[in-house]
Amino acid sequence: MPLTLREMRQNCSDARDLMKRARAEKFAVGAFNLDNQETLKAVVAAAQAKKSPLMVELSKGEVDALGLDNIRDMVDNYKVSHGVEMYINLDHSPTVADAIAGIEAGFEFIHIDISQARHDASEEEIIAETRQIVEYAKLTGALVESEPHYFGGSSNVHKENIDYEEIKKTFSTPEGSLAFVEATGIDTYAAAVGNLHGKYPVPKVLDLELLQRLRDTLECNISLHGGSGTPEHYFVSAAKIGVSKININSDMRVAFRNTLEKVLDENPDEFAVIKLMDEVIAAVQVVVETKIDAFGSAGKAQVRN
Repeated sequence: MPLTLREMRQNCSDARDLMKRARAEKFAVGAFNLDNQETLKAVVAAAQAKKSPLMVELSKGEVDALGLDNIRDMVDNYKVSHGVEMYINLDHSPTVADAIAGIEAGFEFIHIDISQARHDASEEEIIAETRQIVEYAKLTGALVESEPHYFGGSSNVHKENIDYEEIKKTFSTPEGSLAFVEATGIDTYAAAVGNLHGKYPVPKVLDLELLQRLRDTLECNISLHGGSGTPEHYFVSAAKIGVSKININSDMRVAFRNTLEKVLDENPDEFAVIKLMDEVIAAVQVVVETKIDAFGSAGKAQVRN
């Protein structure tokens, strides 16, 4: 059932309060990709067990498969039934129209990512379209996230090593980041400090000194995309520096698929796959709980009655 505008505004106000708490108390909020109801169950179970606030997030492919209003209803149903603090992030929204649809569906966090969708978009185009969403988001109070650069990688398992000399060309700079934030008015800046989407044969390496300089320069929230495959000590440091949001996707998908393949192999005569999903859900839950511990968000949930 669609939310009223009043309910959307209250949820967005709660989300803004969460970001303030994260900054003040030096923890990061996990944003965990939602592929299906089983993934949602795993995330909710982790949030409940750890008493942690979190986001579930979906990019366009997942939105097209599940539907904006269906996602909103599913998340709200689980919030109520399990008593968790949980919000929805529209991740890598490729167009102004897609981002507006997320705002109107009551998503509390909106990531408008023009550079990901159009690699050749100029900074002027990115700024102009991001500003449109910042203005439209005033309807509900949704928090808007963006960046002026293209993130490398993809939410998959990669066989190639990481070419850091190439990746460094897209690193954020304090001066460029500040200029972009001031030009757009965004709530959250997606920093590039060695993070990139997907899992790789080697661990990711984050430039924490650069991250600290970005934190010293920017007043807004800072997020890290591409958290999968990152040694957890980087998350601990990032949260202490003042990163407010960290995205996790591929680590969850690997756990899901590997465990699903295992239980299917072990049960060749069972065709009611739903009966085999408990172990899959538990495996994804372990991933989420491990990230929550590294982010420092355990015990930080505040559930509004």
